[in-house]
Amino acid sequence: MRKLAADSGHVAVVFELPSAVGARRAAIAGDFTAWNKVEMNPLADGSFTLTVDLPVGAAYRFRYFVNDLVWENDWAADDYVPNPFGGEDSVVIV
Repeated sequence: MRKLAADSGHVAVVFELPSAVGARRAAIAGDFTAWNKVEMNPLADGSFTLTVDLPVGAAYRFRYFVNDLVWENDWAADDYVPNPFGGEDSVVIV
């Protein structure tokens, strides 16, 4: 996950799922998608990416949904917090 320059009170956050995960498909879901899954863009090296503009001054929970089967956290998240399903959610702070 990378954060790009702020503009008009927003930050472009580049969510990146590395090829090491071995995903054939990947989606992201979180506070900023109302926990609806949004497909990520596959790259030639086997990784996936999606850029989302988020308002500055908040923390957002999210997770990756890999191969329509398993939930994964972001290895570079700003924080991790327990979720009601017995796991943890990744957090990005902008």
